[in-house]
Amino acid sequence: MLIGIDLGGMSIKGGLINEDGKIIIKKSLPTGAWRKPEEIILDIARVIDMLKKESEEKIEIVGVGVPGIVSHNNAFLEKCANINLEQIDLKKELEQLIGIETYVDNDANVAAIAEYEIGALKDYNSAILITLGTGVGGGIIIDGNVVRGSHGAGAEIGHMVVGENFYDCNCGRNGCLETFSSATGIGKYTEKLLKESDEDSILRNYEKITTKNIFDASKIGDKLAKNAVDRFIKYLSIGVVNFINIFDPEAIAFGGGVSHAGQYLIDLLNDEIKKSLYSKDVEIAKIMLAKLQNDAGIVGAAFMAKKL
Repeated sequence: MLIGIDLGGMSIKGGLINEDGKIIIKKSLPTGAWRKPEEIILDIARVIDMLKKESEEKIEIVGVGVPGIVSHNNAFLEKCANINLEQIDLKKELEQLIGIETYVDNDANVAAIAEYEIGALKDYNSAILITLGTGVGGGIIIDGNVVRGSHGAGAEIGHMVVGENFYDCNCGRNGCLETFSSATGIGKYTEKLLKESDEDSILRNYEKITTKNIFDASKIGDKLAKNAVDRFIKYLSIGVVNFINIFDPEAIAFGGGVSHAGQYLIDLLNDEIKKSLYSKDVEIAKIMLAKLQNDAGIVGAAFMAKKL
C-alpha cells in the first residue's frame, strides 16, 4: 500500500492507494495556509497517520505533492505558493514524524505522473499535462521522465510569457500564460468587457460570473462571452504551439476546473492550434481532456514516490 498527499492552499488531502492506483480511502484536514510551518507539517503527518490506521497492510512509501519548487532529490521545499512553507527539508521532517520513507515533488508534476501512469496519457511515452484552474500549471514527461529542471524549478508552464496583458501576474511580470488562460484570467477579462461596453449579454444577469457561465454563454452564441473565450483560446494556443515546437510530445491533456468545458474547449483549441503550427505537414500531439481531475494529485504523489 502507498499513501499520496496533495497539499493545497485550502486542504491537506490524502489517500490510501493500492498498486493499481485505486484510492481505497481518503482523509483530509484544513491547511491553515499561513500558520507556522511546523503546525502545517504536523497536520500532514496527522493525515498520513489517519490513513495508516485504515490500512491492513504495511505502508511502503509516502509521496507528497506541493504547490512549490522542490529540489535536492525530491526532498527540499524551496518555496511554496500561497502556503507558509519554504526552505524546509520536508522529506526529513516528515520521515522523523511518521517513520516511513517519504518523497516530495511539485503538485503539477505528480498530477502529470498520475495521468501518465493510469489516466489519459497512459498510452504515450512523451506527454504534457496542462491544468487550467485559478492559475495554469502542468507537468512534462519526455521519454518516461519528468522534466524538473536542474534546480527543481522547470516546467513552470503558467509563467511562459505569451503576450502583453492589461494586468500583471502574481509573479510580478506581465504577460504570463496564466493571466490569459486561467479561470482568473478569463474572469478578469470578461468583467473588463462588461464594464467597458454596453453590449447586451446574458452574463449581465449573473450576480457572480463563473468560468462555466462564460463558456456556457459562448456555446449558445453570446457575443461578449465568445469574445472572452476566443481570447482565452488564442493565448492558450500560443503556449501549446510553443510546447509542441520545443518538445514534440505525443499527447497533451487538459485538466483543472476550466477543462469542465469539455470537448467544446478541445475543439476550439485544436482549430486555433492548426492555424499557428510551424509545420502543417507533420503529425502533432493529440489534444485531449485529462481523466483523473481532483484525484490526480493524490494518486500521482503515491506513484511518484514509488518510482523513485
